[in-house]
Amino acid sequence: MCAVMTTSSDIILVEDDPELQDLIKDYLDRAGLQVRVCGNGAALDDAWRDGGAPDLVILDLMLPGEDGLDICRRLRAKSDVPILFLTAMSDETDRIVGLELGADDYLGKPFNPRELLARIRAILRRGRPLAVANAKVQIAHLEVDTDRREVTHTTGGAVPLTAAEFDLLMCFVERPGRVLSRDQLMDWTRSRQHDAFDRTIDVQVSRLRKRIGDADAKLIKTVRGHGYLLAAPIEKS
Repeated sequence: MCAVMTTSSDIILVEDDPELQDLIKDYLDRAGLQVRVCGNGAALDDAWRDGGAPDLVILDLMLPGEDGLDICRRLRAKSDVPILFLTAMSDETDRIVGLELGADDYLGKPFNPRELLARIRAILRRGRPLAVANAKVQIAHLEVDTDRREVTHTTGGAVPLTAAEFDLLMCFVERPGRVLSRDQLMDWTRSRQHDAFDRTIDVQVSRLRKRIGDADAKLIKTVRGHGYLLAAPIEKS
C-alpha cells in the first residue's frame, strides 16, 4: 500500500525496510515534498497507475522479488522519469550497472538524510529535458526552430522573442506536460540573481504569453501554488 502526502514535487519511494521508509518519508515531508511509499515493484506499478507519473523515483537496489535494476530497466522502457538509487556501499558493480541503465544518481547506505534531500533537489532542478536540439517542433499555432532559435506562427509570420524569452519558452518545450516551479525556471534561465520569492518569473511568463499569442493561458497554464506547465502537445516537424 502507498502512503500519499499533499505538497509540491511528487516522489515515489520504493523501499522494503519499514524503518527506513518512515525515516525518509518523515524527513522529506518536513522539507515540503510529496512522497508515495511502496515496498516493491508491484506496489510501484499500482502507485504509478493510480496517481500518475512522479517527478522522481527513489529506488532501493535490494528488493524482494524484482530488484532495483530490473525495475529501473522497466521504467526506462516507458519513461524518462529521474531515478535515484539507494545502494549498499559494497554494491559498486550494481551502482555502475544502474547508471548505465539510465539512473540519474545513487546514494550509499547508510546516508545522511540531508544529503539525500540535497541530491533530490539537484535532480529536480536539472530535470530531464526532451531531446529537441537541432529540431523543429510544432506547438499548437507555433513552430519552434530550436537550432535557429526562431519561432513562427502557422500563418507564416515571425514571432519576435528576446533571448531570455526564447530560453524560457525552451524550458517548457523540453519538458511538456510537466509542472515547472519558479525555482526551477530561475535555475534554467540563469535568473539566480533574483530572489526566489520575487515575481520575476511570473512577469517573464506573462510577457512570453503575450508574444506567442497565449493571452488566455491555454498553452502555458498556471498551476496555483506550484508553477507553470506547457499544456499543449508537441510534435516534431
